[in-house]
Amino acid sequence: MAGTVMQDSHTPMSVWFWGAYLLTSLTPGMSAVQFQRQLGLTRYETAFQILHKLRAGMVRENRDRIGGEFPCEVDETYVGGKTRGEGKGVHHGIIVAGAVEVRTRKAKDVNNQHSKAIPRRGGRYAGRLRLAVVPNRSAKSLCRFVDDNVLEGTMTVTDAWQGYASLQERGFDHLPVAERDDAKVAEEYMPLIHLVFSNLKTWINGVHHGVDPQHLQAYCNEFTFRFNRRFYPFNSFRSLLGIAADSEAHTYAGLYAGRPEHAGEIRESA
Repeated sequence: MAGTVMQDSHTPMSVWFWGAYLLTSLTPGMSAVQFQRQLGLTRYETAFQILHKLRAGMVRENRDRIGGEFPCEVDETYVGGKTRGEGKGVHHGIIVAGAVEVRTRKAKDVNNQHSKAIPRRGGRYAGRLRLAVVPNRSAKSLCRFVDDNVLEGTMTVTDAWQGYASLQERGFDHLPVAERDDAKVAEEYMPLIHLVFSNLKTWINGVHHGVDPQHLQAYCNEFTFRFNRRFYPFNSFRSLLGIAADSEAHTYAGLYAGRPEHAGEIRESA
């Protein structure tokens, strides 16, 4: 167990394996309360900690950047926030940046057993996904996200927000398609990343009923793990065990010591 997400755990290994199986076999995942009930754990805190340690095993160190031969849609959105006490609208939302490959269904996929499950927009479907919590919508944060997650030279489709203006200079084939406030045009030219953001928010609210902002990146990592393996769900369990065996995770105390740093998150000082 040393050097893995199970290090220093007093929970039996059989519980860890059952937990990994349940987490990956259920399509929408499960909340800590459901997880506690399914495994028969006496304390909620134990279920919460196991889930977060398994989420740490969903991100491979030095994972590949996406794109290359496939164009990528890149955008950002606000997740969560409060609606009371400060006037109209949602306040204090957390900014999440996303990049998704745009793939085109080939003729040979017509008889493929997975073809009907592929979410498409005009013959296109979403390939690999990357999500990251970013501190703000500045060029420093957004371009750092693109640099870390998208291959140089990739055609990168964004809206016309100034935070993406320097992507061309950074070696990307940048295509700004719409003015920032023209949501209708942006939706037409970047449908896949908007669909991803919609599904992410629905998943967070539906399964977890909201999440703590300091752990949002961990939930984004879980969503990305599921999304990228949605066509081959039976490989998820094996993949999780493989990554988790070579990863270390926060202790329970570490999860609440200030703001823990989760893999993929971009901090202010970065």
